[in-house]
Amino acid sequence: MDASHHIFVVSTRARLASRVSMAALAGLMLAAAPARAQETPPDPNAPSANPTGKVTVEQPAPPADPTPDAQANPDATATATEEGEIVVTGIRASLARSAEIKRNSTLIVDSVSAEDIGKLPDVSIADSLARLPGVTAQRVEGRDQNLSIRGLGPDFSTTLFNGREQVTVGDNRGVEYDQYPSEFFRNVNVYKSPDASLIAAGISGTVDLRSLRPLDQRDRSVVVSARGQYNDIGKRNPDGKRIGYRVSGAFVDKFADDTFGVAIGLAATEAPTNYDKYEAWGDAGYPTVATPQGDAFILGGAKPYVQSNLLKRYGGVATLEWQPSDKFHSTFDALYTHFNEVQRLRGIEFPLAYNVAPTNVVVRDGFVQSATFQPAYTVQRNDYQEREADLFSFGWNNDFAVTDTTHLNIDAAWSRAERTDFLLETYSGTGYNGTGARDTINITRQDNGLYSIVPTINYADTNVIRITDPGGWGYNGTTAVVQAGFLNRPKFTDDLKSLRASLAGEFGDLGVVKGYEVGANYSQREKRAAFTSSFLCPKGGGTGCTVASGTPTSVAVPADAVLDDTVSLGFLGVPQMLTVDPLKIYDLLNPVFDNRPESLAKDYSVKEKVWTGYAKLVIDGEAGGKALKGSLGVQVVHTDQSSTGRIAGLTGGVVTLADVGDGVKYTNVLPSATMSVELIPSGFVKLGASRTMVRPRIDQERISQNVSINPANVGLGSNPANSPFSSEGGNFALRPYKSTNVDVSLEKYFPSGGYVALTGYFKSISDYVDANNSVIYDFSPLLPSLTPAQQAIVQAQNAQFGLFRNPANSGEGELIGAEATVSLPFRAITTALDGFGVFASGSYTYSAIRLASNPARTITLPGLSDWVMNGTAYFEKNGFQARATYRYRSDFLAEVRGLSASPELNTAQSEGILDAQIGYEFQSGPLQGLAILAQAKNLTDQEFVQYVGGDERQVRRYQRYGTDYYLGLTYRF
Repeated sequence: MDASHHIFVVSTRARLASRVSMAALAGLMLAAAPARAQETPPDPNAPSANPTGKVTVEQPAPPADPTPDAQANPDATATATEEGEIVVTGIRASLARSAEIKRNSTLIVDSVSAEDIGKLPDVSIADSLARLPGVTAQRVEGRDQNLSIRGLGPDFSTTLFNGREQVTVGDNRGVEYDQYPSEFFRNVNVYKSPDASLIAAGISGTVDLRSLRPLDQRDRSVVVSARGQYNDIGKRNPDGKRIGYRVSGAFVDKFADDTFGVAIGLAATEAPTNYDKYEAWGDAGYPTVATPQGDAFILGGAKPYVQSNLLKRYGGVATLEWQPSDKFHSTFDALYTHFNEVQRLRGIEFPLAYNVAPTNVVVRDGFVQSATFQPAYTVQRNDYQEREADLFSFGWNNDFAVTDTTHLNIDAAWSRAERTDFLLETYSGTGYNGTGARDTINITRQDNGLYSIVPTINYADTNVIRITDPGGWGYNGTTAVVQAGFLNRPKFTDDLKSLRASLAGEFGDLGVVKGYEVGANYSQREKRAAFTSSFLCPKGGGTGCTVASGTPTSVAVPADAVLDDTVSLGFLGVPQMLTVDPLKIYDLLNPVFDNRPESLAKDYSVKEKVWTGYAKLVIDGEAGGKALKGSLGVQVVHTDQSSTGRIAGLTGGVVTLADVGDGVKYTNVLPSATMSVELIPSGFVKLGASRTMVRPRIDQERISQNVSINPANVGLGSNPANSPFSSEGGNFALRPYKSTNVDVSLEKYFPSGGYVALTGYFKSISDYVDANNSVIYDFSPLLPSLTPAQQAIVQAQNAQFGLFRNPANSGEGELIGAEATVSLPFRAITTALDGFGVFASGSYTYSAIRLASNPARTITLPGLSDWVMNGTAYFEKNGFQARATYRYRSDFLAEVRGLSASPELNTAQSEGILDAQIGYEFQSGPLQGLAILAQAKNLTDQEFVQYVGGDERQVRRYQRYGTDYYLGLTYRF
């Protein structure tokens, strides 16, 4: 590795890991030497080793194809057309196609395949993926969203669309699967081991969303569907919804003697979510209070809310495919999605033990069970959040047959995402800064760990409640402001362009070394973030919302802003609260630009120019009388990484800004080897060894910094943690996480369908990003911001050395685990059970990460559940289908948005979720082609619960979403 900026010291352990990688590859080659290849020929419709390439029957793939894509399945239960072709549909077809993909791949891969055109088997892509072995989904806003693969969260995987890396509408790299309508995809592959030709692979895995190819389809298809949604928890806000819909249509056909194909899909969704949410104040654990029974944990404060979301999304996908001869094949993909999500949140913040001492305290087992408080203030919130985003993705792939055995593939792609947020908070209470009437609040601990909160004030009484800053929270960095509301308006753009070329061919006669592939890829990605925030204060006087200038401290609640129905926080005991239209309150308030350094330093851009070259040898033949397939390859990845932004500070009450920019260049070498040996008929041993990397979160690569000066720390000594000076920001020179991986999979496929698989994996992770890293920095240039007397004290104590907190590649660790999978159609046992079957998996993963900022403590990986289990039981026959799926995951470290939308990690309780569906497709008569499907999601009404301090009694967050029911119709012309 070489770098133009030598920012970090390469540890002995990192060098050792590199040597381990090469030793593992050598050992794997020796172990695989006496093997031979599978007797069954690969699927002729499989894509080439280049995931963006295209292969047809006339243009066969190179041998040892690592990324197969089965389009048919010789299931004994399939029906036959008049021409004698096998046709399989429904759940069994989906499982069979997924099994074919897994069987034919030399990589370790799991897949979800659509039951029919425009019909993945679950409500969303994330729902489907969460059924796969070792894959889990964290619910965000009630929807499966953040995927973890083998215990590694979304920051450690990458998502591709037809083999191409994609941008995201999210804050960082992790793809939000809501941005992709599931109707657009034929199958989704999760590659758990890499290949040299798999560009932008992640450490945990790579998710590849594959759209259908029109020339692969048998006949013209026109499919339309409509589905209604009902949320049983009820409309939590009067201006929310509980009923939604989803409509889609697809058209696929071939023209010009089947040389030109067209596939077009359209989809529109309006999906409501309603839920109760509760959050305890403080992320470091509950405070304690002295009682006659000793110190006891007590609730420091709480903010219960009810929330109603409405996601509106529409989009389209189009594929044009042209193959005029077996010498040329061209495919163009285009995808566009637009979504708008509105969130309405209403609740009350109750300052309790952090604000005032309790009375009438009752203690049991070291925990306060009930108490009474009279806090100085409470804060009612009527918030409105709107998020709007557009995603574009285009790709053009061209395959040229140079000779009968040599193909040149050129692929160009561009994707872009734009997102804007409107995040409005409005506050109300009995008076400004605790000057209003005090409430008497009784709390009682419930069995689920939450506290019931019973007030005595009528929070819906506009004679008592006013629009104000009840807690006196407003502060602009130098003086108090009246903060009756706050507005954040972040904007993100993410742009990615790539160009790839590869040459694949076969050797004449080199034994098991059958062919080769060499290629290069250039990509340029730039993500920009711009933040604008404003204090909102009552109109009528003053400047800058400051209290000193005479800004009104409160304003009466206008009658026309009050909604007819009030919100209840009944799940905790609050009967009603002020329920207003926050947009009308916004019109009453005066916005004043927030120019605090911490707000101004949020803007940044990060650009990555990446050159990737790769080469691999394709293995396909017999060794020692056994079928052997695989590849030996290497990637060389050169990165030119840069960032621009601001360094913001406050000197003498004046905000200072400096535009900055810098960059770094570095190179990584990533070897890989894969082997698939058919030891017994339809029984495979698959081995993989590799070195992989994944880039850090984009916001961690920003150069922006926020410099803070706290004169109150003058005189506290020379400890850098107590210095008056500090700074916080990103690190433009961050390197990728790296991992040395060893994978092994044992797979046995049954003649009548189904399989069993046992997989083990080990990862040695280096250059792990420590987000809490701090370094000592000399802030002497900022001494003039202090008074001469203060400067003298600081210099005498050598306190000008403070802490600069920025992420660094100073962590390391290991991950080890195993997965077991069984896919069993019961027809394999007896024909009496034809139509019944199960698909089940379980995994155990252990991780240990050590950070330089706290080397004595070993932490687990965010998103990792030690135990993950999934089970699906199904029946499908004669047009009737039924399915039930249960997902379980043990406790895990879950990331959510905390204060000021910053990420916060807390342990989430284990959860089990039951989904079910039942449907019927008419097989004949006037209704032939019509299918009816009823689905239910989260029948267990599983809550999402986080706790702190390693104590499940200390509930940090609680969210309850209820059960969603769906009823849909699909008609195929």
